[in-house]
Amino acid sequence: MRLDAVRERIRAAEERSGRAPGSVALLAVSKKQDAAKLRAAFAAGQTAFGESYAQEATGKMETLGPLDIQWHFIGRIQSNKTRQIAERFDWVHGLCDLKHAHRLSAQRPAGSPPLAACVQVNLDAEPGKAGLAPDRVADFVAACAGLPHLELVGLMTLPAPTEDKAAQGRPFRALRLLRDRIATPARPLPVLSMGMSADLEAAIAEGATLVRVGTAIFGPRA
Repeated sequence: MRLDAVRERIRAAEERSGRAPGSVALLAVSKKQDAAKLRAAFAAGQTAFGESYAQEATGKMETLGPLDIQWHFIGRIQSNKTRQIAERFDWVHGLCDLKHAHRLSAQRPAGSPPLAACVQVNLDAEPGKAGLAPDRVADFVAACAGLPHLELVGLMTLPAPTEDKAAQGRPFRALRLLRDRIATPARPLPVLSMGMSADLEAAIAEGATLVRVGTAIFGPRA
């Protein structure tokens, strides 16, 4: 596990970009990793973990139940999984369907804090990839505003991978500018969930507040 190396990459990127130390949160993408690796990461101070499969995540939650972990659902949302997500997770990334938003709010247990949600944006209209077109995001955010148990906290994107360092920053810049255009005092959308193992530096330079890192922490998935 290379958690310290990833933390140092984030710290160095914050410094180069003139960002305040600690302004970028690390989400450890733990899908397909066993519970023992999560436990070791938690012991090293990592408390937020991202899972893509509700059933797999539920098993880990049972195993690691006593630990104060913040669970993020980062996979594609399916209608038959919204109850599990609403009941078991603290955050959901990838929200882009109003029906799912209503279900998640309605299925959130009474007494639980609102489910934090990031809206997924498909910046380049990539076929087969989930996410809203940029020109639909403002209306979607407004349509979710009255849902009592769902709190839209920001935007996320998953751009096509590229090794071109200049090109890496473009979609992240586009997401930040989109957020800046549609944010309001009532809905500031402070979270920009963007950047992964290969491009987190570019994302931080363009304003990421949360990076989703799996391989660089845990190594290749089984």
